[in-house]
Amino acid sequence: MNTIQQTDVVIIGAGPSGSSAAALLRQKGYAVTVIEKQYFPRFSIGESLLPQCMVFLEEAGLLDTIREHVAERGFQFKNGAAFLCGEKRSHYDFTEKFSAGPGTTWQVRRADFDHLLAQQAQQYGADIRFGHEVTAVDVDADQPMLTVLDESQQQYQIQAKFLLDASGFGRILPKLLDLESPSNFPVRRAIFTHIEDGIGDRADFDRNKILITVHENDHRAWYWLIPFADGRASFGVVAEQDFFNHYSVPLDADGHVTDVTQNEPEALLKRILADDLSLSQVLQHAKFDTPVRTLVGYSANVKQLASRNYALLGNAGEFLDPVFSSGVTIALKSSSLAVPLVERVLNGEQVDWMQEYELPLRKGIQVFRAYVESWYEGGFQDVVFSTHQNESIRRMISSLLAGYAWDDQNPIHKNAKSRLSALAEYCREGLAQEKALEV
Repeated sequence: MNTIQQTDVVIIGAGPSGSSAAALLRQKGYAVTVIEKQYFPRFSIGESLLPQCMVFLEEAGLLDTIREHVAERGFQFKNGAAFLCGEKRSHYDFTEKFSAGPGTTWQVRRADFDHLLAQQAQQYGADIRFGHEVTAVDVDADQPMLTVLDESQQQYQIQAKFLLDASGFGRILPKLLDLESPSNFPVRRAIFTHIEDGIGDRADFDRNKILITVHENDHRAWYWLIPFADGRASFGVVAEQDFFNHYSVPLDADGHVTDVTQNEPEALLKRILADDLSLSQVLQHAKFDTPVRTLVGYSANVKQLASRNYALLGNAGEFLDPVFSSGVTIALKSSSLAVPLVERVLNGEQVDWMQEYELPLRKGIQVFRAYVESWYEGGFQDVVFSTHQNESIRRMISSLLAGYAWDDQNPIHKNAKSRLSALAEYCREGLAQEKALEV
């Protein structure tokens, strides 16, 4: 007869939200088992951290281990974001922001970053089981029960007093418990890779900032360029499928692709890069030496983020879009919010998960959402490239770009959607007046 294993908390997934939650719980003395399907290090995107992350990493006792490995792993110091669209350029310095807190962070290879977090959680005593896969979950009883396959495909069961799903895009609980809810974002596609960027010491490029380039002919499409400290970078493009269709290779008279290799992801990414003259100049010496990957329909939502004996962390609950690099920040924030509530459950207290977890977490997510939606509609792009911003407005925007989406003292935090719309209109009017004067 198989013995059911027991622990205080089971966490599904050892990414940033899972490792930070495990570290926080272990430092409080609780037994933690982490079930991770993959083996670390493993490739992941989302390499441009936001300064708000530093607060949560320090809180979880994980910041020092990252600092110790910055040079060794080629993590790039980051102090802001730069924007490019044809001849238009703009940038925001995160040290010049409205909100209190760190103004700098790093751009990291997620394989190394995530592995370091997981290793530190293990140092704190978390039992991380790599190569184990959750196949079934029962949350009807007071204590959740999980069925797991180990590395040798042997099945076992483990029961916990509480369950946290930090499975990211795997979205284990949403799938097993029918919690998935359609995202209202259009289906977008991302094509991406790591490159030897060959940028060198160009005067018009700042390695301390992520570069976001808007496609001149389709403002819905944008490129990311995230430099690391060793001459390499993460590079990708995001757009709706009709944008990519424009770059497909013409068919012959019989409807066949004339050159199959030209439809491969790398060839597609290179053709799209070549269509942007400004970015092509920046990357004119780049070497594509890593397989190009693609991700489609990544935006996701759920019916609820928590119940009496489980909670969803990070991307397992909701993922918006990569444009403002909010993924890791939301992941770490969710762990920071959830763990004190889990501790109360373990101590026999009642927790109102809607009022104490879901609503506070979604409050910041909705701010990010307003800016993502406005970006694709073009309004926030008008703001970013506007020359009609006073210093106080720039500081408010800089705070949001730095990840401080939960700072309700920021004047453009409240009613973010309407205030951003008004700000975009103000910037457009300023541009119109400027053009009128030129005439």
